[in-house]
Amino acid sequence: MNSIIGNKKARSVVEQTAEIIFTICAFFAVLAVISITVYMFLNGTPALTKVGLTEILFSTVWKPTAADPSYGILYVILTSIVGTTLAILLGVPIGVLTAVFLAETAPKPLSKIVRPAIELLAGIPSVIYGLLGILLLCPAMYKLEQKIFAGSATHQFTGGANLISAVLVLAIMILPTVINISESALRSVPASLKAASLGLGASRIQTIFRVTIPAAKSGIATAIVLGVGRAIGEAMAISLVSGSSVNAPLPFHSVRFLTTAIVAEMGYAADLHRQVLFTIGLVLFVFIMIINMTLNKILKGEKE
Repeated sequence: MNSIIGNKKARSVVEQTAEIIFTICAFFAVLAVISITVYMFLNGTPALTKVGLTEILFSTVWKPTAADPSYGILYVILTSIVGTTLAILLGVPIGVLTAVFLAETAPKPLSKIVRPAIELLAGIPSVIYGLLGILLLCPAMYKLEQKIFAGSATHQFTGGANLISAVLVLAIMILPTVINISESALRSVPASLKAASLGLGASRIQTIFRVTIPAAKSGIATAIVLGVGRAIGEAMAISLVSGSSVNAPLPFHSVRFLTTAIVAEMGYAADLHRQVLFTIGLVLFVFIMIINMTLNKILKGEKE
């Protein structure tokens, strides 16, 4: 009896200690989010009052170091939206279908080779993706650009560093995240659901697409959310393959994303120019918050 009482007391102390630790961790996590939000608004809003909200968000001219400076970032915002959307549309289907292949149909010898390769992709630094893009992707894009715009007197050749190259690199970079999380979600689907579907006469492919994937949609949606976050927040690799020039987001234009705009100029920016870069960071921050809230609302609606 004393042993049982002693064990209960010990468990109670452990549970109370764990509850305190978890509460402290949660408090600091919330405090960090609030601190970042306050910091971004305090440093990003001064330029809005000095330059003007309309001038910054809706002007297309970016000349911060000119005698008559202009701080329009509309093309930069549009590039981030278009580039991220295209990367998601390209990378997510490939990632989800690869996860289906690994979880449901791949032979074990093959999956033992492919799965470590995907995990290796997840561990490669982003700058390496950028360097590989410069060495392999940009030359191919430049050859394609020369063929398409041969004889053009108006096209500005980018050397292959353009929107298409940036989208392809982003799509490749989000693949490990989408594949790994989607595969885990697919493997967690109860075998009884698959057995019931097969027992009712459905083929294996029908079972995968009509039973397994719908049952794992919550985990797949989480993978997509994390993939979107990776695509939006990437800077180093994109700065190497996008050309980093402020232009309209057209396929063979050298472009600049919100993240690369900050990376490219923060090192030498000063005074109002530096404040506008913080405003770009604020726009990126708000952009990410809107996307996260929208996706969370969609996911909650699906669960309900």
